[in-house]
Amino acid sequence: MAAHFGRRLGKGAATTAVAAVAVAALSASQAPGATGEDHGRPAPAGASTSTPDVVSDGNATGNSPYYTDLPPLNSPAPSPSPTIGTPVARGEGEAGVPATVLDAYKKAEAELRTSKPGCNLPWQLLAAIGKVESGQARGGLVDANGTTLSRILGPQLDGNGFALIKDTDHGEYDGNSSYDQAVGPMQFIPSTWAWAGRDGNGDGKADPNNIYDAALAAGHYLCRNNWDLSGEAGLHRAILSYNGSQDYLNLVLSWLEYYRKGTHSVPDGTGGVPGHRSDGGTTRPSGPASPSHPPKTKPTPHKPGGKKTPDRKPPKPPKPPKPPVPQTPSETVDHLEDAGTAKLTAMAGDAFGRRISTRAETKAGKAVGKVRIRFTITGDTDATFAGGESVATIATDAKGVAVAPALQAGEKTGDFKITTVVVGHKAKGVDYTATVTERAADTLARTSDTPLTCTPGGEFADQVQVKATYKGAVADKVAATATLIKADDDPTENDKGPYFKDADGKSVRTLTGLQTDGKGLLTLPKLYADDISGTFLLRITTPGGATLTVELKVAAADASAGPSPSPSATS
Repeated sequence: MAAHFGRRLGKGAATTAVAAVAVAALSASQAPGATGEDHGRPAPAGASTSTPDVVSDGNATGNSPYYTDLPPLNSPAPSPSPTIGTPVARGEGEAGVPATVLDAYKKAEAELRTSKPGCNLPWQLLAAIGKVESGQARGGLVDANGTTLSRILGPQLDGNGFALIKDTDHGEYDGNSSYDQAVGPMQFIPSTWAWAGRDGNGDGKADPNNIYDAALAAGHYLCRNNWDLSGEAGLHRAILSYNGSQDYLNLVLSWLEYYRKGTHSVPDGTGGVPGHRSDGGTTRPSGPASPSHPPKTKPTPHKPGGKKTPDRKPPKPPKPPKPPVPQTPSETVDHLEDAGTAKLTAMAGDAFGRRISTRAETKAGKAVGKVRIRFTITGDTDATFAGGESVATIATDAKGVAVAPALQAGEKTGDFKITTVVVGHKAKGVDYTATVTERAADTLARTSDTPLTCTPGGEFADQVQVKATYKGAVADKVAATATLIKADDDPTENDKGPYFKDADGKSVRTLTGLQTDGKGLLTLPKLYADDISGTFLLRITTPGGATLTVELKVAAADASAGPSPSPSATS
């Protein structure tokens, strides 16, 4: 494939040459080990197998073959060169993207701009990958809903020249119950689609053969782990995670640059389809071939009086037995065990302090490395893994241990579960329970030391403002309750003295549903006094045990000294 790619490069894509230089410095740290698993295919020439410190979740395509045609040069009709050979067709045709396909890319970009704004995904990157993976869904052969008119399948990944990935979907997506095949216009393998799949056209299902679903899934795949594609390092890492080949990276960057310079919509079904693939073929990835039919032969006429000589064919030699298919590491796993995960508890909005560790073991208890473990968050929760995903797939290390990404608590409190399974193999998993507690504060303090005074029947000049902290840090979004109480040792509500007003102007002496702001501050509504003088108490409490009692004094304006507490204030 490398020789083929070099020959195409020699035909004149200056932008690709520049891209190759730009990515050379990163190749050692990002290809192909950035995927966390080599899928049984040797690393391409010039690529390192070192793995950067990122969350690994396999590979989108299983390193399946892809189209290697480069974008045309900017010049519309270059002169033939005796050293290069027949020039590749040039012009505006390649810049056209089928209308439905282009719409799917742009809709995916818009959705990611809202759900993952820090990713900075350009739709042109989806177009570049779509071109390389399927020739923009075979030139836009899709129906009005964006579903391909026929299935687009890569070759079966049986280890014969490709990765060895045995069936993980019972043939649901690829129609193959023996081995997996890359599926659809963005060429996802079924085990990746199982967690990365998205519903992009709102029909209630995630279909890898639908360009809207596949484009949105590809966008989320490229944006996982909080990756930012606006910089060179993040962009290259994301592309290499899609297919761990340096040549693939160079090629996608070339098409990305080409589409960024301008493109336009063409009718569905009229887009150009590339003709060269990375496996040396010249046909596009496709579904199962139509069954062949034996050639029709005319029967030998029978001559009267003659004897029909029976055809004598030498006996066929017995077929040699097929060699046994080697077991994948996943098939040796009998069960999953917890690998020392501590209790999983976090306050709403906080990151969990512990991460889940799971070990893959054989029946004899031996650790199994290079096995993909899928972690899935279930239950009524808005907790996610780092990056905002509810599913993460991690390869086990040499000790058989896979460590899930950090858990991030949402605002919903209560328990939820994290389930584990071995990708592509049925084995006993292990479940984990995590708990999200409500936001809390352990300290409340007034932000001002100004005494709070008022005349009978008047209103307090200053509003009560407090700051909440938890273990010394700002406690934001913490619920609070404020109550005018009878006495320091009697927290029941006082029916006399200062009061708040509700929306109808009626007096209330208990406020619930209060919440600190992003700086941990809580400012109470204005307080009013009835006609009773004395010293009164306002108590503010929060989850976590924070309590603050504030004195409120009501006295006549001409009083030279503070009045003694009235019976109504302490009774």
